[in-house]
Order: sequence, then structure tokens, then C-alpha cells
Amino acid sequence: MFDRLREHIRQRIPLTDEEFPSCTSLMVPKRIRKDAYLVQEGEHSKYLAFVTKGCLRSYTIDKKGEEHIVQFAVEGWWITDLYSFLSGKETEYFIDALEDSDVLLIDAPSYEKLCETVPKFERYFRILLQNNYIATHRRVVASISLSAEEQYLQLLQESPAIVQRVAQRHIASYLGITPEALSRIRNRIAKHQRS
Repeated sequence: MFDRLREHIRQRIPLTDEEFPSCTSLMVPKRIRKDAYLVQEGEHSKYLAFVTKGCLRSYTIDKKGEEHIVQFAVEGWWITDLYSFLSGKETEYFIDALEDSDVLLIDAPSYEKLCETVPKFERYFRILLQNNYIATHRRVVASISLSAEEQYLQLLQESPAIVQRVAQRHIASYLGITPEALSRIRNRIAKHQRS
């Protein structure tokens, strides 16, 4: 279970075999069944979650009852509401499992202890935050400057595993369009590829 995490960390920072147990000793493995919640709106997002197996999503529900997916997380990805995690305030998001999933959880006190005990982890988490900021910024720019079809093609190119694993209605929610609109986009793309 920790092998995927070790590889993820080593791709970003040098880490010795002696330093890695400092991380694993502070993390708690958890199985999340399909459709079960890691956190719900109004709760405190107590954990950073590293996905070792499965797929989770983070989303909000508007006043009309419609879901708006903010993030997917598959193997090797982290997920949380960072604002709630760091501030202790209530989250505005739901995070649930789209598949039976295994995650490694670390709470805020353990996160702080890890960064103090092994300062390299502060750099690791800084790199993650930088990457998250860049991805979020790119997504915002895409949502205001690209057509829905261009956004779908970008998602297909950058995250093909998500497109293959996640239901069409969830992809549509992530793109901010209806499932019917996504179906038309997919049909146009398929038609174009055949000609």
C-alpha cells in the first residue's frame, strides 16, 4: 500500500529508506467503498488523502441540486479541501469514492509533525501545492477561453485514465456541461476521427 506513495515522493524529492518510515508511521490506511464519503459539506476536512487504489471526486451541490465536480483523484493523486484542512473551518465540498478505493490519510497535526521531523517533506508538499496551483489556474483559463469540446479534448489528452474510468455524467459535470452536450461532443469527435 505504501509503495505507490514512496514512488510518488521519490519522483519529487530524494528520500532515504530511513526517512520514509517517518511518513508511513503518521498515515492511516482506509478503505472507502464506492459511493461512501471521505468528507461531506459542513464537516471539517480533517485529512489529506493519498489514493493508492480507486477513484475519488470532490464536488459541490448548488441550490438547484446540481453537482459541480471540482477534482478527480485516481491512484497516485492527493485529495482534500485544503482550505478546510489548514484552517479547521467547515468544508463546502463533498469528497466521495466513485470506485472502491484505498487511501492513506494524514491529519493536520501529523502533517505538521512530519514536516518538522523530516524537513524534506515540506519541500515535497510545496511542490504538490505549486503543481495544484498551476493545474487549477490552467483549468480556470480553459473554462473561460476554450469551448467545451476543446476542454474535453484537453482532458482526454492530459488525463485519459479519468475519461476511461469515470461515468460520462461525471465528466460532463467536471466540464460544466450537460451529459447530452458531452455525448454530442464525443459523437462529433468520433465522426471526425472516422473521416
